[in-house]
Amino acid sequence: MVEHAIDAVRREAKIVLVDFHAEATSEKVAMGWHLDGRATAVVGTHTHVQTADERVLPHGTAYITDVGMTGPHDSVIASSGRHPQRFLTALPQRFETASENPRLNAVIVTADEATGRALAIDRLSLSTQAIEALVAQPVGAR
Repeated sequence: MVEHAIDAVRREAKIVLVDFHAEATSEKVAMGWHLDGRATAVVGTHTHVQTADERVLPHGTAYITDVGMTGPHDSVIASSGRHPQRFLTALPQRFETASENPRLNAVIVTADEATGRALAIDRLSLSTQAIEALVAQPVGAR
């Protein structure tokens, strides 16, 4: 199905971003290699933990196993408490949303507009303070 979806998008645009929402890192890595040269970027999501394996694959696809999340960094699946009881007891438990140490996880993919191939991928992990410092800078200095 992914090949058909990419072909449909390519009829309208050169740049193709695949957000692959999967649990297993091996599935994400396999999809990155499978789509190398067909998609501009393959970014994994789901685990909420940003990986440090961003790269441009040999045929021009930018790849990262997990882009991470935007939310409370010092949490478990965005919930407060370092060790929710449900992991110890296997019983359902209501999570309280965490708010400590929010971070922005993202990637910036630079691509050739003519070919749709990725030229670079840069991982971002920014704290509130880092974002505020960037916003405070004059536009030309960013």
